[in-house]
Amino acid sequence: MNARKLTLALIAFGALLAFPGVVGNPYYIHLVETIMIYAIVLFGLDIVVGYTGQVSLGHAGLFGIGAYTAGVLVFKLDASLWVTLPSAIAVTAAFGAVLALPALRVTGPYLAMVTLAFGTIIQILINEMTFLTEGPLGITLSKPALFGHKLDETEFYWVVAVMLLVSLVVVHRILRSHLGRAFEALRGSPVASDCMGVSVYRYKVYAFVISAGLAGLAGALYAYSEQYISPNTYNFEQTVLFLLAIIMGGRKTRTGALLGAAIIVMLPKLLDDLEMFRIVSIALAVVVAVSAGVALKRGKTTLQAAAIPVIGSVALAAVSFKLQTMTDWRLSIFGLITLFVVYYLQDGIVGFVRNALNLRGHAATDADDVAAMSSGGDALTHAGGGNGATLLQAQGVLMQFGGLKALNNVDLIVKRGTIHGLIGPNGSGKSTMMNVLTGIYTPTAGTVSFAGKTLAGRTSSDIALSGVARTFQNVQLFGEMSALQNVMVGLHHSFRSNLLDVALHLPRYLRENREASVRAMGLLRFVGLADLAGEEARNLPYGKQRLLEIARALALDPELLLLDEPAAGLTAPDIKELLAIIQKIREHGVTVILIEHHMDVVMSLCDTVSVLDFGQKIAEGLPAEVQANEKVIEAYLGGQAT
Repeated sequence: MNARKLTLALIAFGALLAFPGVVGNPYYIHLVETIMIYAIVLFGLDIVVGYTGQVSLGHAGLFGIGAYTAGVLVFKLDASLWVTLPSAIAVTAAFGAVLALPALRVTGPYLAMVTLAFGTIIQILINEMTFLTEGPLGITLSKPALFGHKLDETEFYWVVAVMLLVSLVVVHRILRSHLGRAFEALRGSPVASDCMGVSVYRYKVYAFVISAGLAGLAGALYAYSEQYISPNTYNFEQTVLFLLAIIMGGRKTRTGALLGAAIIVMLPKLLDDLEMFRIVSIALAVVVAVSAGVALKRGKTTLQAAAIPVIGSVALAAVSFKLQTMTDWRLSIFGLITLFVVYYLQDGIVGFVRNALNLRGHAATDADDVAAMSSGGDALTHAGGGNGATLLQAQGVLMQFGGLKALNNVDLIVKRGTIHGLIGPNGSGKSTMMNVLTGIYTPTAGTVSFAGKTLAGRTSSDIALSGVARTFQNVQLFGEMSALQNVMVGLHHSFRSNLLDVALHLPRYLRENREASVRAMGLLRFVGLADLAGEEARNLPYGKQRLLEIARALALDPELLLLDEPAAGLTAPDIKELLAIIQKIREHGVTVILIEHHMDVVMSLCDTVSVLDFGQKIAEGLPAEVQANEKVIEAYLGGQAT
């Protein structure tokens, strides 16, 4: 965080602490307190929704578990704040791990239904377990004591503000670390994540556990804030509001979570107060109009795209002056505002303002910082010697999908230090072989060994960490992450720091992060992308995306690199650049398996070429021998040698 941002953050936190003394009204103090508590929930929910891309409708249930953990401990044992807050976090985190289990098997609407069922079950259990929760009667509790002193409303407000700050700092550090990159990679491409050594299974559970822990903390604070909890509070309506808050504020941003929390707390209140609603609607129209004007001037949007939010916000302000009462219209206006933001501002309000004002994200800033401190050292480590020895061996590999044999008794031997070509017409089984070698598919029969160890039954992430890296036929980058962040996902294996190291910024994490950042920049320089380090991967030209995927794969320090049609869709200059990079990779001792349709690439690079046709190996040998083989000419080259 630079000095300007730190100064602004300190000013904002100071203003938050001073708010009760300036306002003095207990109602407004409690309102802001509720916003802060909801923001803590949303920090956690954004990890699951914004970063991993999972739709969770169970966070109201987790919020309730945290509240009732604190409530029961106070009601039954008269426990102190020092006991209730850690207990609420721990108990809710455990339930988060349980909630993560269905996320490992189902996604999308199915996951939403499962998590919704979880929240409903929690509400029913709270209602029925009268021996513990007092059931429908609820639990009454008072403000806690701290160091023997009973906190009043203002003092407890300060406790919540401190908890908000701690949560904000911890979450921000987690999401800017290798853990956050792992979460975001799951959203971008779970398959690519696994092949980068980032276990989808493990990090989905991590995301839910951290998110649940924050919901538990918020729930405990909410119980003290309201001083009364009942089962009806933690219902479907609340969980939908939490999800809407993330969408409306803007995912993947702590500012968006704070804004979303303010919206879901304040908007219903504003819709009860006509004068306040008019003031806010005018302010909103001005902000939207200015942002749209700046965006148009900078060419960030079209006139049609900018006109819709402006017209909508101006219309809302105009309608507010036509209404005489809000009683009959509040629900309709609330629904229209929600639909408008969800449909037209898909990056949320914060995302819209950032895009309009062309504010740089932290990824670009990080890339600038790394570029400034990195040197031009050797990006690749040298692989082990023993050139000519067998590195990978596949014997009798059968891959059957129903009655279709995508691979039929295929043998493959790859020598260390070579470039081994794997060619064949479309549908011949080349990419299927790649998927078998990297653990995406488990072969129906046959064996595969790498460096003398079998790959059978091992996960993609385990195989990747053993020294096998790959690219994909269809580029599988993490589109919303920068080029630098994509490569750093490949360096995930180099981190030994745990959650505590990250949250407290202990020396081990800081050292590992600095070293990984410099190494990632070196790999980008190796493939000629250093100048694009801060650019989002989805915005790169197609040829550059191919090179970025290679740089990310090289970050694994592989002994074997599988390149699946790296020249597909490239221009002649791009192919020339690609050839030079592959040659450099081989010079560093990395063995390469190359799938490619460009025969000039195969013939100029490969030491050995294997040819597949209809899932069977029909030829193998030196490039010139294979090129002259009659079976190859008939099956692959259309009857003409080239």
